[in-house]
Amino acid sequence: MGPGDLQDVLSRLANQRHPDLLVGLEHSDDAAVYRLNQQQAVIQTVDFFPPLVDDPYQYGMVAAANAMSDVYAMGGRVLLALNVAGFPRDFPREVIGRIFQGGADKVAEAGGVLAGGHTVVDPEPKYGLSVTGVVHPDRIMIKGGLRPGDRLFLSKPLGTGVVATAAKKDRAAAVHVDAAVQSMLRLNRGAAEACMELGVTGCTDVTGFGLLGHGSEMVLASAAGLHIRAAAVPLLPGALDYAEQGLFAGGLGRNRKHLESLAAEGRLRLRCGASVPKALFHLCCDSETSGGLLFSAPSTAQVTERFARAGEAVWDVGEVTAEPEIVVE
Repeated sequence: MGPGDLQDVLSRLANQRHPDLLVGLEHSDDAAVYRLNQQQAVIQTVDFFPPLVDDPYQYGMVAAANAMSDVYAMGGRVLLALNVAGFPRDFPREVIGRIFQGGADKVAEAGGVLAGGHTVVDPEPKYGLSVTGVVHPDRIMIKGGLRPGDRLFLSKPLGTGVVATAAKKDRAAAVHVDAAVQSMLRLNRGAAEACMELGVTGCTDVTGFGLLGHGSEMVLASAAGLHIRAAAVPLLPGALDYAEQGLFAGGLGRNRKHLESLAAEGRLRLRCGASVPKALFHLCCDSETSGGLLFSAPSTAQVTERFARAGEAVWDVGEVTAEPEIVVE
């Protein structure tokens, strides 16, 4: 479901208010957070999708990494997960087993436990996880935590969406597909731990709504803006070439339409510099799977040093401004 349609559906729901519900529907954040006591809060999230890769084991791992990413985007630690899956009635059992094994191994890598789940019959295979994590109630990272004047960072390159689409059309080089898969398999655990040590307050993960779609959620929640340097945005190998060929799935159109509607409604200012290649702007709008963390912090040097110490990649892609806007130039 596109961001605009989802926003419309959720607007019809009555917000559930409770003194211990620290993050719920009204915040439009990456996961729900419920306080248990003064030292612990539970993070709850769920995510699943159809296959993006041919190998069932890799599919399970990618889907699991993507689902757990929301816990990391909130600054949490993964505790346990439940399978959420749908398969055709005649789907090979050995393939289902490999998908589940991939998910279980990725949860174990995260330090969590796969403890059960639920399956249904579905004409198209779908797999993901419901994930429970834990975080200190005073150290939650949220979309509304941007601070004007801070630098803006991204912890993974863009391009998983366009590379996956090119692969489905048999137009992607094997080396590019492998690079995209390896990026999707990489947990955001290390990046999240680095962010927590740095005292980051504003963070999200870049997934289905794309860099600018999730960035717009941060803008609206923080009443701040994002000034993104297009040349500094990291891209996966081959991504720009496939984008120039127009190898995008439907998520791009939905994400762009939503951004344009936000601008038309006056909720934020949207501007793309004349020198920014159209294909690059589209990549900033395109859907990602198991993308990196988008966050802000005061010091580029401190972020670079801490991420390097953790063996994690990070890119300074711009700055946080005082006005509700998204500027790419």
